[in-house]
Amino acid sequence: MLNKNQVHGAVKDLEGKVQEAAGKIVGNKEQQAKGLQKQAIGKAEKSVGNAKEMVQDAVDTAKSAAHRS
Repeated sequence: MLNKNQVHGAVKDLEGKVQEAAGKIVGNKEQQAKGLQKQAIGKAEKSVGNAKEMVQDAVDTAKSAAHRS
């Protein structure tokens, strides 16, 4: 299941790709740079979400193991 960080990160990454492409089309290097920055922020937020999910999976596994013993 996706968490909010993963979703927000993916959306921000996509927004950045669109902004970068638009900047390339019109020849605006500032917009390209802002798009790249948004992509980096989005990827970082998605990574945070992935880490949170991994931790939650580990906690759930530990709880399951504790209940079985």
